[in-house]
Amino acid sequence: MSVPPESVIPPPPDDSSLHGAPPADQRQWAMFAHLSALLGAILTGAFGGGWGCFIGPLIIWLVKKDTMPFVDDQGKEALNFNITVAIAFVILLLLTVMTLGIGLVIAIPLWIIIGIAWLVFTIIAAIKANEGVRYRYPFTLRLIK
Repeated sequence: MSVPPESVIPPPPDDSSLHGAPPADQRQWAMFAHLSALLGAILTGAFGGGWGCFIGPLIIWLVKKDTMPFVDDQGKEALNFNITVAIAFVILLLLTVMTLGIGLVIAIPLWIIIGIAWLVFTIIAAIKANEGVRYRYPFTLRLIK
């Protein structure tokens, strides 16, 4: 007894074609783009105040933007967010300098709040990117289009 062709079940699709999710390598590089900000901040934290937070996303975005569309999108997002955070820290530093240290009353609590938010949003973005979701950071200046 032969089975008619209509009843043959096709093989399940691979994970890259489910719901238009990007392939695993693109998801992994997008996650690295977000997490590289943490690495950059840690490596430059002791000597440079953590200003290297945008160097990792910049390098990954520049290297992978032409070959991996998901990494292009998420790399720009990570880069924009980290540039925004760096700008906020510089503004608070300028406030402190211009007020001869009195601005520290405002700057220190805001540095702590921004730092914690930066850490939380970066981890959330890395998890979402690894799931294939195009994450958008809140409160981000879209400087790189």
